[in-house]
Amino acid sequence: MPFSQPPLRIAVVGPGKIGSAFAFQLAREGGHDVTVVARPGSLRLAQLERDGGIIDHRGQRAEVRVCSALQEETPYNAIIVTLLAHQIAAVLPALQRSAAKKVQFMFNTVQPERLEAAVGLDRCVLGMPFIQATLSSVGRLKATIGSGGQRSLLGDQGAVEVFNAAGLPAALEPDMALWLRCHAPLCIAFESIAVAGVTAGGGAPWARAVTLAQGVRACYTLLKSLGLEVYPKTKRRIAGAPIWATAAMLWVMSRVPPFRELLATGKEEAQALTDALIAAAPQDAPRKLLSDILKMKPT
Repeated sequence: MPFSQPPLRIAVVGPGKIGSAFAFQLAREGGHDVTVVARPGSLRLAQLERDGGIIDHRGQRAEVRVCSALQEETPYNAIIVTLLAHQIAAVLPALQRSAAKKVQFMFNTVQPERLEAAVGLDRCVLGMPFIQATLSSVGRLKATIGSGGQRSLLGDQGAVEVFNAAGLPAALEPDMALWLRCHAPLCIAFESIAVAGVTAGGGAPWARAVTLAQGVRACYTLLKSLGLEVYPKTKRRIAGAPIWATAAMLWVMSRVPPFRELLATGKEEAQALTDALIAAAPQDAPRKLLSDILKMKPT
């Protein structure tokens, strides 16, 4: 990413929890010229317009421009998209037409080639955020950044440098497209087990954990049938682990309140990623394989 010294012109499309945390840090700590683009008529747009920026739970303010539509003619150094894969269709045409030098997609997807084709391989940056953030009922941001050494992953070294300089710990992932594809099965499993834990009022049933573990294995079998390597080695270990071991991991995680409460909000993402994996399956995929994957959907 051809970044220079700040201030850079950056737009954040989707200033929800993660997008607001990015925008806050890039504007306040990074010193960049940040515009946030929220959905017309949304509560979040009204909150941002009322506040004239982003305010955190301590009352600290980050000055940002607030828009209800992307200014396509503006030559942003980067547009950072923090929507989810199943929400991207509505904004993809505007991103494609935009004059931005780079378009950075920060969400899990099993179809990265769709994004690369839309905005151009030379402009497309893929990434995955690893921060925790919440918004209060009045729109106050509370973010936990870098907890336990967590770093967001990005497929571009320039973007990594900008994030790190703004207090957003990040690391370069050289094969971000494959990393995202191979993370999708775990994303579905984590969000689904969290939903099950919330539904049960404190932790998911063991039977649900087993079902999800079987689905994880089926997902990796599907990806391998498409000629993809399971990547990185941490995912390969999970793909080859006994069902009971993966189930035990999920069962325990569902009993951790912060994990359960945070990930249970991803029900729609888990459903959409499951559908995307099924859509990618070859026509001769075994029915049992597809059934195991479909059973991962949160209910």
